[in-house]
Amino acid sequence: MTKCFKRVLPFCAVSILLACNDSAKTPAPTAKDSSDKRSADSATVRMPAVDAQKPPIINIIDTLTVAKTILCMKDSAANTERVGMKLAVIYGEKLGKCLADNKMTMAGPPMAWYKTQKPPFFFEAGVPVSKKPSKLPAGVFVKEIPAGNVVIARFFGPYDKLGMAYETVAERLKASKTTATAPPYEIYIGDPGVQKDPYKVQTDVVFPVKAPAQQ
Repeated sequence: MTKCFKRVLPFCAVSILLACNDSAKTPAPTAKDSSDKRSADSATVRMPAVDAQKPPIINIIDTLTVAKTILCMKDSAANTERVGMKLAVIYGEKLGKCLADNKMTMAGPPMAWYKTQKPPFFFEAGVPVSKKPSKLPAGVFVKEIPAGNVVIARFFGPYDKLGMAYETVAERLKASKTTATAPPYEIYIGDPGVQKDPYKVQTDVVFPVKAPAQQ
């Protein structure tokens, strides 16, 4: 997923899940206490203005991510509006109920993988947990993310411009001849239902990559 695309982030879905979970009472993870363990390189990319809007801010970071256990569900939608509706149900109802039934809380912000960039949309949505739950309802599965090298586009701005983050990372990987090892995923940090300014809401687009060659 390296081409520019448009989707509508279901902000309400993230807010619903956070409201249902005790972890929402804690501050949103920062670059220091989120999945990142070290930062080898950081650059700020300011994309040109589009449609007379203020351009988004995209910070590109080469770092390491820790291993994660994710409660996931697969779904599809005919259009962007349906994506939002489906994710609201997944985050706010189905995964929220699974967490409650297992007396568990989220171990980090909600995440999503998008398999397609045009209708129909196929995606996986999930939340990180500290361990595998003892009971998994129908349709819920566990996804393991190994520790490893990643390139993160830390995005601040209107979500319909998030495609710029994917393009920026793709260009960086091409220029550095770095190989992606798994599909990228998105991490929704903060609570857009509370913070109305999109330039203060962080979305991380994470590309797992091959470790750099040792010199």
